[in-house]
Amino acid sequence: MERVPLSEVVSDCVRRWFQDSLKEAKAGDVAMQVLVGQMYHSGYGVARSEQKGRAWFEKASRYRSSVWKVSNKRPGLNASDSDSDEVKENIK
Repeated sequence: MERVPLSEVVSDCVRRWFQDSLKEAKAGDVAMQVLVGQMYHSGYGVARSEQKGRAWFEKASRYRSSVWKVSNKRPGLNASDSDSDEVKENIK
């Protein structure tokens, strides 16, 4: 059995994660729309595209205004998570 480098395995998983997220985003899942926007914005699992990322953020922002707070964050941080960041900043 031939060994596959871990980096190839991870890259494949990330690409599949993007494809699965894109499918859910197209079906109307707002959290997945945010995630797809982040993935496009950072080039995570897909070729980097600021334009496509922004389009997904705009679509998601129709339902959740806090989307823009996480537009430049790493993939996986949800728009609702940004609200808790805001609370932490106000406490300091």
